[in-house]
Amino acid sequence: MQAAFETVFDIVYLITVVSLGIVMIVQSKGRKQYFLYGLMAVVLGCGDAFHLIPRAIALCTTGLENYTVPLGIGKMITSITMTIFYVLLYYVWRIRYHVSEKQGLTVSVWALALLRIVLCLMPQNKWTSPVEPLAWGIYRNIPFLILGILLIVLFYRSAKEAHDKPFRSLWLAIVISFACYIPVVLFAQGVPATGMLMIPKTCAYVWIVVMGYEAMKKGRGPLEK
Repeated sequence: MQAAFETVFDIVYLITVVSLGIVMIVQSKGRKQYFLYGLMAVVLGCGDAFHLIPRAIALCTTGLENYTVPLGIGKMITSITMTIFYVLLYYVWRIRYHVSEKQGLTVSVWALALLRIVLCLMPQNKWTSPVEPLAWGIYRNIPFLILGILLIVLFYRSAKEAHDKPFRSLWLAIVISFACYIPVVLFAQGVPATGMLMIPKTCAYVWIVVMGYEAMKKGRGPLEK
């Protein structure tokens, strides 16, 4: 039952975000914010595929314990592409709200992203081990969490000030994604059922992608560039 549900859910998720991303890239028509948003969705889906496809195969065949290496490598790739996802989202924010200054903020975003990626690449993570060290799971997610909080604040303030209805809930979707993700990082090894939180986390990311797609289809006057 779990294998069937997860496999169908993951396939629908991957097809949805990648398809919407490709459509946004094709239909962006010179609107850079939507081209980046589409690229962001494709990066999200393709990156997650490195982990979700081996997981689906494992669940439908001999079990997760026999796919430790591909699952671990896939998880590492997903961690890196998710970081890139948020960097692209930051540039969507800059373009959508016509931010031309705040270079210190850009440096901070890149510093957090690069630190996260470097931490993800460290061998101490033991990605291909049956049991990953909890401490390194926490280390690599500290800059990621700070980056997420930063984007939550930026989109909350900017959408509110600009009365940007299409993106008025984007900050909330990011909050939901992290609220579901952090407990998994901290407790999934001891309480496997915590892993179920990845379902609403995934739905939150689909929501983020759909917001961008709907904004592109409807247009948003002066916010477009």
